[in-house]
Amino acid sequence: MSKAISILYDAPGPKAKQRNILYSIVFVLALAAVAWWIVTMLADKHQLDAAKWKPFVTDSRVWTTYLLPGLQGTVIAALLSVVIALPIGAIFGIARLSEHVWIRVPASVVVEFFRAIPVLILMVFANYFFVHYSSVPLESVALFAIVTGLVLYNGSVLAEVVRAGILSLPKGQAEAAAALGMRKTQTMTLIQLPQAVTAMLPAIVSQLVVIVKDTALGGYILGYAELLTQSRTVSNAYSNTIPTLVFIALVFIVVNFALSQLASWLENKLRNRTKGNRTTVNPEMVEEQAPGMKM
Repeated sequence: MSKAISILYDAPGPKAKQRNILYSIVFVLALAAVAWWIVTMLADKHQLDAAKWKPFVTDSRVWTTYLLPGLQGTVIAALLSVVIALPIGAIFGIARLSEHVWIRVPASVVVEFFRAIPVLILMVFANYFFVHYSSVPLESVALFAIVTGLVLYNGSVLAEVVRAGILSLPKGQAEAAAALGMRKTQTMTLIQLPQAVTAMLPAIVSQLVVIVKDTALGGYILGYAELLTQSRTVSNAYSNTIPTLVFIALVFIVVNFALSQLASWLENKLRNRTKGNRTTVNPEMVEEQAPGMKM
């Protein structure tokens, strides 16, 4: 390992080590100064007073009336978007790998088009469409618009993730399946996709975290009752904007961290199952296929 590192770059000498230590000290001091300036500014604005943080501990209405319903709205919008975007991403990702031009080209156009548009613009256009050209109830328009924007954008991104995951597999597997007489659909569903899922899982989880966070965009602009939107009501009622945003940020961190941990557990389980399902050659199999050959 040391030889590989020495090939990549020269080992730092005594002066370089001293400079690195000096740079680290300067960076830590600068970071501490910025943190001290922020704390001082918040204290001058009375944002660190105990009275502004107390409602989150003593007043249960803050949670039952505002934050928990807002969290429920965030989870509903994100869950609907994930459930719809994942299969759409898989379909378009596989379609982009098709050998048929009439399938590959339209799928590529759709993916590249919606992947290039900001998700907030998609939400605004969807909101306008549902208000003027649909029979969706007005109280549900914001939710429909948010989910539509998230599905169109993240479905296109997930399509690229699926395509890249499948292309990362060795070509010899598809060739071996073709040699065994398997159809392309069987090769994709039975051989390539199960292996690609494990490779794609980290990127998919990252996109799911983006979906959870992007619900706040539509909520704040379109008025959907999600977690960040509720911060306006809480801060207006208790005059504590900074504490409210801090608590909401902590809730987002907890939700996304739990999602990442769930994905890590699922990834390890899939890998262990793949390892456990490997076929082993035993003497009975050899005797059956090659009589007279003893092991």
